[in-house]
Amino acid sequence: MALPSDGLIQLTPQGLYCPAAEAWIDPWRPVPRALITHGHADHARPGCGGYWAVAAGEGVLRQRLGAGIALTGVGYGEELRLGEALVSFHSAGHVLGSAQIRITAGGETWLISGDYKRDADPSCAPFEPVAADVLITEATFGLPIYRWRPGRQVAGEILAWWREAPQRPSLLFAYAFGKAQRLLAELAALGVEEEVLLHGAVQALMAPYRSAGVVLPPTRPLSELPRSEALAGRLVIAPPSAHRSPWMKRFKAPQTAFVSGWMAVRGARRRRGFERGFALSDHADWDGLLRSVHDCGARQVYVTHGNSDGLARYLREEQGQAAEALGRTFEGQRSEAGEMEGAATTSVA
Repeated sequence: MALPSDGLIQLTPQGLYCPAAEAWIDPWRPVPRALITHGHADHARPGCGGYWAVAAGEGVLRQRLGAGIALTGVGYGEELRLGEALVSFHSAGHVLGSAQIRITAGGETWLISGDYKRDADPSCAPFEPVAADVLITEATFGLPIYRWRPGRQVAGEILAWWREAPQRPSLLFAYAFGKAQRLLAELAALGVEEEVLLHGAVQALMAPYRSAGVVLPPTRPLSELPRSEALAGRLVIAPPSAHRSPWMKRFKAPQTAFVSGWMAVRGARRRRGFERGFALSDHADWDGLLRSVHDCGARQVYVTHGNSDGLARYLREEQGQAAEALGRTFEGQRSEAGEMEGAATTSVA
């Protein structure tokens, strides 16, 4: 299934395009005008002439795309006129500065969800339901087996896992932007005041969160510690790509765990070589996806990423919703698990 060639949003070789705004949404290739839902690498790419994004995510975007990019920061709910269209950004609850993008022109309104979640998260603004005529939604976890427990509960289990091994370093692997900071914020909410050590990739993205006023425990780059310093009992957060890399040679008999929505699948932890797995995602689960489609009230839904065919079929057959999958169009986008050299998933988890 493809988007209608005369629709408000069209599919081009560069990605989703709005002719009325003369802008692309999360383009896959360099374009003159890019509207960015958030700073993950599969949504924000370098080389565009100008970027429009939520101001809260500016620090991350400049860190990832270059300090000198032409970036216009906007506030949540602020309405902009671009060309013949009205454009506004609304919180997606995914990561710091993440947004759904609402575009109105020619008497019709479309909403491009980007990545989003409905769960409480102390590290970013909560999801805002937005009405539209047409919705383009992700479906990264578009199966009924994916139903999340509260982040605070999962963080409590992580804290217990850490505390139960004072004689070993505790290496917690999580995506460097979003997931790592959410974990830190959840630990702070549980009263953790002890210093947490960070891999350089995580450290590079901490400043925007602290500048935004997110409450976090003390952190320090692992690289600042002498290599001779004992790390038993310390918690270290690192991206999945560091697992089984030369970076790990520094640790003596560490315990390891991976935090991702994919850990809800039995056997995923074992296949990826971690001692523990904690299911926590920055994407909507099955119930969150259905709730968001309902809240939007769209007459037509297009589904991307993950199990797009299955979610679209369920919406049609079980809920009477006009819904179509956009096929494999978006499957080239990278993922959190994709950092782990070849994991076959379709969006940051």
